[in-house]
Amino acid sequence: MSDFRDWINSLPIFTRYWLLSTIGLSLIGRFGIISPEWLILHYDSLIHKFEIWRTITSLLWYPLTQGTGFHFMINCFFLYRYSLKLEQEEFIGRPADYFFMLIFNWMCCVVIGLILNVPLLMDPMVISVLYIWCQLNQDVIVSFWFGTKFKAMYLPWVLCAFNLILSGNGVLELIGILVGNLYFFLKFKYPQEYDGPELLRTPKFLEYYFPVQRTNIGGFSRANVESRTQPQFGSNIFGGHNWGRGQVLGQ
Repeated sequence: MSDFRDWINSLPIFTRYWLLSTIGLSLIGRFGIISPEWLILHYDSLIHKFEIWRTITSLLWYPLTQGTGFHFMINCFFLYRYSLKLEQEEFIGRPADYFFMLIFNWMCCVVIGLILNVPLLMDPMVISVLYIWCQLNQDVIVSFWFGTKFKAMYLPWVLCAFNLILSGNGVLELIGILVGNLYFFLKFKYPQEYDGPELLRTPKFLEYYFPVQRTNIGGFSRANVESRTQPQFGSNIFGGHNWGRGQVLGQ
């Protein structure tokens, strides 16, 4: 128990609370403590009854059944892995910037979810974070099922294709890719490649509550981004060393 507590406490703040809230609320819904009908994103309930909590619970809650349990665990792993990597690497020492990224992605997911009548936002939110990491590490070589290797920039599309093949629906992954691409374009590509203004500035009040934690942070200059996108062989989508083919862990 002490080791588990130490591991939880070692996680950066936003990855920790996002992961714990997702697991906790999903278990609460699984055991019927709260009716799932109160947790999903529903247009009439949100707009006409102003049940604003649905914008948050639809992100954190996932229906746990025998048929969805494995998919939920994979989503939790992707959440943990890629949120952790972004928060501890690309956004290291700048919690306000990372929190603002999560807020932006969350708001986009809510708006698209309302338009397309998507009741659950866990999948697109996780994919949006994964997509941003993949774009910031485009040329890192990752391994997928059956020993296939490709650049990280293709990983979100591979996951979308596999989900389309296995379940016949890749809409949630496409929403996540759209949201992640929107953030990446506005935050990095537009100001760096098109010499446009920085449209996504972290609000000052977030910087006040979550100040920079260390000095001499490299930030997201073109040189720093390019230095993180050099090919790195031997890694896989589940992190760490490529231990071989292993078990199928796709969606």
